[in-house]
Formats: sequence, structure tokens, C-alpha cells
Amino acid sequence: MSELTRYGVIGCGMMGQEHLRNIALLPDTQVAVIFEPDADMRTAAAEFAPEAVFVETLDELLAFDGLDCLMIASPNHCHVEQLERIAGARPLPVLVEKPLFTALDDLTRLADFAASYPAPVWVAMEYRYMPPVAAFLKQAQGATGGIKMLTIREHRFPFLDKVGAWNRFNAQSGGTFVEKCCHFFDLMRLTLGSEPVRVMASGGQDVNHLDEAYNGQVPDILDNGYVIVDFADGTRAMLDLCMFAEGAEYQEEISAVGPAGKIEAFVPGPGRFWPDDLGAPPVPKLVVSPRSPKGPVTHDIPVDPTLLDAGDHNGSTFYQHQKFLELVRGERDAPEVSMADGRMAVLMGIAAQIAMQEKRVVEMSEFL
Repeated sequence: MSELTRYGVIGCGMMGQEHLRNIALLPDTQVAVIFEPDADMRTAAAEFAPEAVFVETLDELLAFDGLDCLMIASPNHCHVEQLERIAGARPLPVLVEKPLFTALDDLTRLADFAASYPAPVWVAMEYRYMPPVAAFLKQAQGATGGIKMLTIREHRFPFLDKVGAWNRFNAQSGGTFVEKCCHFFDLMRLTLGSEPVRVMASGGQDVNHLDEAYNGQVPDILDNGYVIVDFADGTRAMLDLCMFAEGAEYQEEISAVGPAGKIEAFVPGPGRFWPDDLGAPPVPKLVVSPRSPKGPVTHDIPVDPTLLDAGDHNGSTFYQHQKFLELVRGERDAPEVSMADGRMAVLMGIAAQIAMQEKRVVEMSEFL
């Protein structure tokens, strides 16, 4: 491997550009080549990776000389096919954006890929690396005396505009509880250290995108819902999602409760959406509330302003890239977020959507 770590990047829309901005903050790295079919996105991406060569096809990118790793940030429904093409042409270490896949029909192809791919694959789960969430994960078991109940609330803005409106439709995104919420199902498994056994859910499309149409089709993605998950060790978790609640001070609120107490993480949304007339954006915080002696303790968890300016995920994309770079350079043995982790997060999202659509409890054994 050369002293300079060289990336090939597949897809440079909104999230891809955030990856470019964070790679640029890492020492001795270079985005060498980019495949991005949309002209406007190419123009925007060139500002963040001025040395990159833009190519017209994925095949050209995979034939590009001197690459050390690959980053996939294309629309969700492209991920599995692109991984397969990489396996056949250039099996380098890969950081692939969530969700790893979008439909149950992908499972066999994904298993075949995983069984034979010779290089590490890291699934991008940025929420793990948000500083307030990382602090929560580190302290949760101790603060609670062993978690019994976990609640994750995301009250946020509607889906943003993406190229070709691909994120407006279940067939391309996997659906809201796959596209958006695989992050939270991943956090559930990580926080509890147990596997899901059944999923109950209720949700709908009540406010967002109802007056939109693309090629004669009205968006079918859900914009709110509740999901309850029972885990194998007897713990339970709940997700509360609302995508028409951007007026809230904090976008994510995560709480864990056990016999010894409660711990909460509060995470603001992207600073660029905070109105100037309200002053400085909220600071992330962690609140620990022991049962005895009673008395909540609040800790501010500020994020480096440079990292806040480099994306919409509270600095987490940078910390994730730091760890992925260590993997590429042989300084760590395995991805922190494996393909198995990415697979389970998507399956939980699919189970939630089936539970909503069919109005029934979904056993995870149906998929495993």
C-alpha cells in the first residue's frame, strides 16, 4: 500500500459529499476517483475532492490504478449489485453506506457475497459514533445497573430531496424503517448486547409527500410510527419516529433504564437547519439519573466545530472514517460494524414494516 491512502468513491450525492469532506480531514488520504452519474452532484463533489478524477462507469472506477479502498454512497437499491461487481473486479476494503440491502430477495445474493469476499466490508452506521451516543453506549450498563428498557426517539425533518427522488419510494429506499431506522435498530442490538426475537409496530404516512408525484407516482414512504422489539435476554426496546417534528430542540433522545437508574442522550439535528434568530444551536448532552441518591447529573458533550461543519451527523462521520482508515492500513483486525450487523439492522426494519402493513407480531425467526 502506498503511503497515501487512495479512495475510490461510488456515489457523491448529499451523503457522499459528507464522506468526501470528512476524508479530506484525515491525514495522508486522497479521493482519487469518483463515479457519480448526476452532473450537478459531480460539480458539487469536485469542490470537496478537487484532485479526484471523475469517470463515467463503475467499471472505469474499478479499473483505476492505485486504489487502496472503496466507499459506496449510492442510492440504497444499488448497494448489493455494486458489491457483487466489486467482488468480481476489484475486491478491496469497502465502506458501504447503510442500509446494506433493501429487500428480502437480496439475502441469498448477500450471503454468497459475504461467503467469498476476501477483503473487509464495513457497514456505515454513523449514529454509533456521535459523541453523545458514544458516551451513552460507554456508560449505559453501569448507570442503569443492567438495562431493562431502551427507548429511542427521533423527531426530525422530512426526507430531503435526493437525485431522482429515489428516497420517496419503498422499492428504491427499502422503506422508511429500513432507510432511516436501521441506524436505531443497530443501536438497539449494540446497546443491549442481545438479539431481537419479535417485533410489534404501528405506523403510517400521514403528513409528508402526499401532494408530490414523480412520473405519475405518489411517494409511498411512511413518515411516523412506533416499533417495539423483544430481545432474547428479556429486555425490550422501543423506537418512536416522527418525520414532521423538526421544531423540536433535540432530534434524537435515547434513554435506558434499569434497577439502578436511568441514562439519556440528547442529540440536536444538523446545525444548518437551526434558525439564526434562536441563537446558538443546542449542545448535545448526557443525563445520568440514579435512583439513589436521587439527582440527575447533566454533562454537555460538545462536538468539534470543524467536524460539525463537515456534515450533518454531529461529527460521527469523521470518527467512523478514522476507524475505517485504521482497518485499511492494517492497524485494526476487523470492521466494528460487520455485514452481519448491517444485515440484522435491515431485517429488523423489514420486520417492523411487515408488522405495520399486516397488523401482526413478526417473529424474527421468520427471516433467520
